Amino acid sequence: MRLLSVTGTRPQFVKAAPLHAELVKQVELVVADTGQHYDHELSRVFNEELGLGDPDVQLGVGSGSHAEMTAAMLVGIERTVLDVRPDAVLVYGDTNSTLAGALVAAKLGLPLAHVEAGLRSFDMRMPEEVNRVVCDRLSRLLFCPSEVAIANLAAEGITRGAELVGDVMVDLARLLGPLASERSPYPAALGLERGGYALATVHRQANTVQPALGRIVEGLERVAGPVVLPLHPRTREALSGAGLLARLERAVHVLPPLGYLDFTALLRAARVCLTDSGGAQKEAYLHSVPCVTMRETTEWIETVELGWNVLTADDPDAIEAAAAAPLRGPTHPDVYGDGHAASRMAKLVAEPAWRTG
Repeated sequence: MRLLSVTGTRPQFVKAAPLHAELVKQVELVVADTGQHYDHELSRVFNEELGLGDPDVQLGVGSGSHAEMTAAMLVGIERTVLDVRPDAVLVYGDTNSTLAGALVAAKLGLPLAHVEAGLRSFDMRMPEEVNRVVCDRLSRLLFCPSEVAIANLAAEGITRGAELVGDVMVDLARLLGPLASERSPYPAALGLERGGYALATVHRQANTVQPALGRIVEGLERVAGPVVLPLHPRTREALSGAGLLARLERAVHVLPPLGYLDFTALLRAARVCLTDSGGAQKEAYLHSVPCVTMRETTEWIETVELGWNVLTADDPDAIEAAAAAPLRGPTHPDVYGDGHAASRMAKLVAEPAWRTG
């Protein structure tokens, strides 16, 4: 069986690392990188650190509007499928790369498998929510990270092909989390001690426009103690355009984008994580770090229900208060699996029944 795996962003490289290692034992794997994250620190460095190697196909789409990126990806992925002639397509998460891969598979009649299926924020204003809903509708094999994801699909009438496998990020966190803390120079390189700072990330499109961006900057300014912010290129550009970059740099430690190991080392040692990223919310939970999510909704509802995450939107007062008294739930169950999700997925992908049913 020949499988085309479509990736393109940092979270997808992270998810792909443990899964590709298992897939190559079961199938002939062809990897296509759309180039949605084209900055070195958001793409190639992850391939290097996580042992992914270079993709077989590099589409080099780069930046642009949602329409421009998705259109270019559709053309590139379709060309790749016609050239490679895979038996099935695999996509990850909720990005434009995922949407494009799913649409190409559907149009060309290829079975589709979706990693991280069943997540719902129930906010259709989010492009990510639209992408994941469409992708789940088109998928034959839906890899769900939690019971909540299974229930979300069932509520929409999707039960066939839905598999509770756990989350591949648990696999990676358990494997590389301790190694990250040993190898990375952070947080010591910043003169910071474990538990003595907050780690922040801001990149979601809705938070990189005014007035939300200015309100988040104000919130980060108010957080007590040092704040470390690895800055996404899109966010840096937005801050510069709004005249907020210098102000932010006076208030926090602004870093360039970081690879997986350095970011994980900073996260594991942080007092609290402030983010608008879906992946960082979950990674914070996996490393038992309290999280403040600067969004109105989350697809990782388990982290909120268990008392490890709080939603503040872009409210400076709420951000300040939540960071001052971060939540630590009374329990920390393994709601996202036991660290063996990748092997389960690879075995299911290799079975012919889901492709012919």
